[in-house]
Amino acid sequence: MIEAVVFDLDGVLVESEELWDAAREQLARERGGRWHDRAQQDMMGMSSVEWSRYMHDEIGLQEPPEEISVEVVRRLDALYRERLPLIDGAREAVERVGRGWPLAVASSSNRPIIDLVLELAGLESSFAVTVSSEEVARGKPAPDVYLEAAARLGVPPARCVAIEDSRNGIRSARAAEMCVVAIPNRAFPPGEDALGSADVVVESLEELTPELVSACG
Repeated sequence: MIEAVVFDLDGVLVESEELWDAAREQLARERGGRWHDRAQQDMMGMSSVEWSRYMHDEIGLQEPPEEISVEVVRRLDALYRERLPLIDGAREAVERVGRGWPLAVASSSNRPIIDLVLELAGLESSFAVTVSSEEVARGKPAPDVYLEAAARLGVPPARCVAIEDSRNGIRSARAAEMCVVAIPNRAFPPGEDALGSADVVVESLEELTPELVSACG
């Protein structure tokens, strides 16, 4: 029986992967880094600790990883305050599912960004728990952020449904032994191997219904 639902944030509730990618690429080019086509895919799902270290070590930025992370977050903060790229149907899906189960967020975004998105979207009170991967040992595709969300909810991971959009996110939730509902990211779609490991694949949040969640049990 399903006892909780855990949402990813980027690509599930906000259309933000391209904004993260653009902010990091812009910073890399401004600071003389060696940006390459594989960078976005490499960093997708990494925690802030991991991707800022990647920007330092692999992209070649001279600033310490901590400063890189702060600067990218500053740029995202400004963009979100100007216009939050909330995905169509996000509020309705959260409210619909939240009537039946406690909800959590398990995100690779930095803590300030998670809090800002939920505040701007008016969804702060909808989630009993929010976890940033910077608060656990490893980012996605490791299961840590999902395991932590389940622990804070007080629910066994196997009785949680995870809502994900990306390859590393699907792998993370699967490694946590959650039931995985995949809504493929349109800009950076997961491969067929990742989608094949999801329990359910739907096209949009409109298809995320209480009946679908219950069927995962």
